[in-house]
Amino acid sequence: MSTAPHAHIDATDHRVAYGGGSIFVRVWNSQAHGRAPIVLLHDSLGSVALWRDFPARLAAGTGRTVLAYDRLGFGESSPRADVLTTSFIGDEAATVFEAVRAQLGIRKFVVFGHSVGGAMAIHCAARYPDDCEALITESAQVFAEETTLEGIRVAKAQFADPEQLGRLEKYHGSKAQWVLDAWTGTWLSAPFASWTLRDVLPQVAAPTLAIHGGDDEYGTTLHPRLISEWSRGEVRVEIMQEAHHLPHREAPSQVVDLVRGFLETV
Repeated sequence: MSTAPHAHIDATDHRVAYGGGSIFVRVWNSQAHGRAPIVLLHDSLGSVALWRDFPARLAAGTGRTVLAYDRLGFGESSPRADVLTTSFIGDEAATVFEAVRAQLGIRKFVVFGHSVGGAMAIHCAARYPDDCEALITESAQVFAEETTLEGIRVAKAQFADPEQLGRLEKYHGSKAQWVLDAWTGTWLSAPFASWTLRDVLPQVAAPTLAIHGGDDEYGTTLHPRLISEWSRGEVRVEIMQEAHHLPHREAPSQVVDLVRGFLETV
């Protein structure tokens, strides 16, 4: 475990044992105690490092401890060589997410997921209703929309440029090609066309904040509307009109303000 200051918030790094390897976790420790921590779940090409300074901003702005982890096969976590199945989104809640909770002693939690991490966060809220105090999705997809798939096709073509793949290697090292293939290969596969959270969202009772960019190139605002329509609990939808797929990077202060205001009502 190592410790480093980050935007006035102490960040500690941990290793969680999993499947013969390990999961890399970073925790931004707020000075406030007694509040459920916020667990961040990254997107399809993401990692702890790619959250940049947002977790520290979020910890400072909400007064809660924030933690993020690299999913297995990503970032500084152990590599994997398998091909993802269409169940990988739901599987995350029952596998790595639960291992991180168990080994770090986390019971009550707030879960915040970006993009596919948002879909994973929905599964976490559905699977652990007694422990999930609140759910926050950002740019989440709840079905395989054509807008999403076309965005992935465009990105796949761009990554044919070795320079683009090199940028991915900065965060994932030798795992970069697997990370790219896991995203494009799974989402563009024929079986994934029928994927949906229609049967999962009715199991979500936690108060929910659904943030979405009005100009998101990977999904229309139909997604947050469906989160609101299909969930059992109360849902607040916030459309950031000029934002694209990365609101937490494009307008971090606005996202932190939205999260802080939402959590003050929970």
